[in-house]
Amino acid sequence: MTRAIISFDTELSARLYQRGADARANFESSILGRCRDGDFGIHFQMDMLDRHGLTGVYFVDPMPALVYGPEIIDAIVQPIVRRGHEVQLHIHTEWLKFATFNPAGHLTGRNIGDFPLAAQKKLIGFARDILVGAGAPRPTAFRAGNFGANDDTLRALAALGFRFDSSFNGAYLAHGCAISLDAGNLGMREHLGVVEVPVSGLMDRANSFRPAQLCAMSEQEMRDALDHSAASGAIQFSAFSHSFELLSRDREVPNHLAVARMEALCRAVADDARVTSGGLATLPAPPARPGRIGIAAPKPLRTLRRKIEQGVGHLAHEVRYVRDVVSVTLNSSRWGKILGGILLAVA
Repeated sequence: MTRAIISFDTELSARLYQRGADARANFESSILGRCRDGDFGIHFQMDMLDRHGLTGVYFVDPMPALVYGPEIIDAIVQPIVRRGHEVQLHIHTEWLKFATFNPAGHLTGRNIGDFPLAAQKKLIGFARDILVGAGAPRPTAFRAGNFGANDDTLRALAALGFRFDSSFNGAYLAHGCAISLDAGNLGMREHLGVVEVPVSGLMDRANSFRPAQLCAMSEQEMRDALDHSAASGAIQFSAFSHSFELLSRDREVPNHLAVARMEALCRAVADDARVTSGGLATLPAPPARPGRIGIAAPKPLRTLRRKIEQGVGHLAHEVRYVRDVVSVTLNSSRWGKILGGILLAVA
């Protein structure tokens, strides 16, 4: 059986912090996924998983505790644990440049892989302790923010007793991810003392890997990638999203395309007799000599359909945005109302 691991990088936004967002505003946008139409963050995601009898994995970043305090991490972790979903460790080292206390001394960097081995061990151990202090079971798996891990990250994880890493994403090689593994093999295998659980995906064109991410893959691509993993005898199919990914890019309205894709993924996993749902804590280790799991070949028409689908989705949001702006700004005068009516009709 193939284990479908549906994971969510669960993180507050350093960009919102830089723009002056307080803890509450950042939490509501980044974690609750709150917009004018409701909440589409972790609780919405868990509701959907629960309806399909699935378990989600929430890779939670504790580093914002350095600027907002540890209580905000408690508020993220405890509902996930109460509802029976899995909490594992995520880390965005961008927060260090805003912190008054830095576990790595004077060192800062965008990615955990930017730090020497000793500093990586300190940072990962520090973040793990915050996560456990918030009520999470001791994490057994890790994912680097921005997938920005290197081989020293795996050495640090092994030294700290982690069993799994899920930072290897073929789309991020040479763009932050520097783990020395074959990008053409999506199978789990042991590397430098931990078991690497790569992000699944497929080829959308020659030499272009498309990761199994809600905002990156169409429903058809996700089903094809899942089918390929199951048919290949893979131990895992690893798909991911973010706590805020079901919102539009400006986080003002829900991303209905992403919501539909998540629903389709949950349905595909629940309906496939070859696939089970679960987390990383109970994932079996790979055999001593695991077989190679290749990547599904590209299908140009499938790629074209996704590009059209996403283009239409983005256009629909922009049209809605234009309508909202017009309705607010052009109702203040008689001529504004006339012009607004013309623009709204065109939009």
